[in-house]
Amino acid sequence: MSSQVRGSRRTAVGVVTSDKMNKTRRVELPFLVKHPRYGKYIKRRTICYVHDEKNESRAGDTVEIMESRPMSKLKCWRLVSVVKKAPTQAAAPSELAPPAP
Repeated sequence: MSSQVRGSRRTAVGVVTSDKMNKTRRVELPFLVKHPRYGKYIKRRTICYVHDEKNESRAGDTVEIMESRPMSKLKCWRLVSVVKKAPTQAAAPSELAPPAP
């Protein structure tokens, strides 16, 4: 079934903040809002719970998500693709070496 028949689905790009659940990711969608009186821009965020069937994303990854049917109480988005992988933390040489006697 093509997407034109189903209608367009909302898509968004955000950062994975939690990957502790199985097949579920917590994604933050940051945006800026102008303060009504002072005109200063304020950071705001939306939290989305995303279905990741293959557990392919990790914390810190930038991902593209798409709106879908409700899959649970909180999940109504699904993972489309991993846009950018998070840099992996290499172990420091001091952590690898055994302690000196």
